[in-house]
Amino acid sequence: METNNTRKSESMVEKSLKFAAIDVGSNAVRLLLSRVFENGNRSFNKKESLIRMPIRLGDDAFTKNHISEQKAGKLIKTIQGFKYLLEAYEPIDYMACATSAMREADNGSEIMEDIRNQSGIDLRIVDGKKEAEIIFANHIETLLACSDSYLYIDVGGGSCELTTISQERKNVSASFKIGAVRLLEGLVEKSEWKEMKKWIKNLNQTSKPVSAIGSGGNINKIFRLSGQKEGKPVSYKKLSKIYQQLQSYSYEDRIRVLNLRPDRADVIVPACQIYLNVMKWAGIGNIFVPEVGLADGLIHILYEKYKAAQKRGNG
Repeated sequence: METNNTRKSESMVEKSLKFAAIDVGSNAVRLLLSRVFENGNRSFNKKESLIRMPIRLGDDAFTKNHISEQKAGKLIKTIQGFKYLLEAYEPIDYMACATSAMREADNGSEIMEDIRNQSGIDLRIVDGKKEAEIIFANHIETLLACSDSYLYIDVGGGSCELTTISQERKNVSASFKIGAVRLLEGLVEKSEWKEMKKWIKNLNQTSKPVSAIGSGGNINKIFRLSGQKEGKPVSYKKLSKIYQQLQSYSYEDRIRVLNLRPDRADVIVPACQIYLNVMKWAGIGNIFVPEVGLADGLIHILYEKYKAAQKRGNG
């Protein structure tokens, strides 16, 4: 027997829209399958599946400025696999972006063309500014106290994107070659740290952020290690304790005791160091961790693009 609840559920399913995003990062390559549910003028996203391959392109890109044939082959095979999953999922639209490792490798454009020819996936290499814009598209600050100002910190394998937000608007952003993989390999120049510190200090003189918003796989894991409730921030003091705890464990024990993935157990320490430095220089005492990243930002961009096309069609 059909009930009102059943009809409501079916109505919601009819209003759900499928989108997908591919994020080719310096540490891992991800495919996010997500639905956007519409209810009148309101909408919300629901992740259906996240597939992750730990290829770590940054190992080659940051040390040799060139992605090896072996890693390029793994990347192409991974994207080919994602292509079949996209065909099965049947999203309305998808986007595929590559960040610091691919943009710094001298053969990044060549690999991008190979991916397009062998899989049909239109992969785009984005610069640091565009990467920050994609991350900002998540608009996580709208879920927080919109009267406050925030510093959005995204730490990837090869770079760190900083964006200031006040009254739900992006003010300024910057990208620095300071990432977890790059720092792990000892490839971060002192001058880059000084440049980041100077940018943050200048920021404090104009529009000092009250809190931080963190994104990236490492801060997501750190948040879960903190035991903090969802929606609540992690304090600088708590983050420092977690950093000390992580350092006290060997690589093997981070995997065995803390249940970290092998490709997370090493980079999580330098990533935590980056978040701590940014918060210290900015004089920020708390960081919110909404557990979203670049792929989630791509989903928001695709949905906004879809809505704009629908509006033009109806107009």
